[in-house]
Amino acid sequence: MTTLPAMAMLQQAPAPGLGQFLPFILIFVIFYFVLFMPMQRRQKKQKQMLASLKNGDQVVTSGGIIGTIVGLNEDNTVVLRVKPGDVKLTIVRTAVSSVLGEEKK
Repeated sequence: MTTLPAMAMLQQAPAPGLGQFLPFILIFVIFYFVLFMPMQRRQKKQKQMLASLKNGDQVVTSGGIIGTIVGLNEDNTVVLRVKPGDVKLTIVRTAVSSVLGEEKK
């Protein structure tokens, strides 16, 4: 007869509903708008900037090197002319972090 009270307790337990998951859903929505959307916008802007690189642009690399683009290769590399001495460096296109002069536009 010990199974009857256990069965009665199981029958009275409330079923999990949407109300119990609402805080988790709300936290996910907040994280989406606070973290994920700005990150996606930044990535999209960076991708557009890399696609619009052209000869003569003055750029800053992720390593902090400032140079002028003198060549764009098909294998996603960029040739930079760096002062002093007009040294030429070949870097991957994704190493370009920003284009100088873009802030004014």
